[in-house]
Amino acid sequence: MITNENDLDTKLMEDMEPQLFNFLKTGVNSFIKWDLVRFFHENSTTADTADDIARYAGRAQADIEKELIELVEVGILDQELVGEMSVFSLATDQATRELIEQFVLACNDRRFRIKVIYHIIQKMEALV
Repeated sequence: MITNENDLDTKLMEDMEPQLFNFLKTGVNSFIKWDLVRFFHENSTTADTADDIARYAGRAQADIEKELIELVEVGILDQELVGEMSVFSLATDQATRELIEQFVLACNDRRFRIKVIYHIIQKMEALV
């Protein structure tokens, strides 16, 4: 029996909290964003430039900056101009911080991580 790809998506995600699934679809929809969300969760008082964050994350500054801006657009991060530099920090909204906490804790579960990886790869394939 051939399974429709949408059916597989639904089956894999059906036991995921709707709030977490939405967070995954709109916020953590790339491996770089996943790293950034984890980084800011672990360093919740950090406010830094894309260049410095890229250095900490071991990634190219151009890749990080695009992803940081997208995280600002969905309300996960804040962006502030300090002089001529953009500085990024974790959003101060308590509900957002609690959702990030819930996501990071859920990532301790292997099955949840597999679902996140599957979702990110599906999104990447759709872009190709």
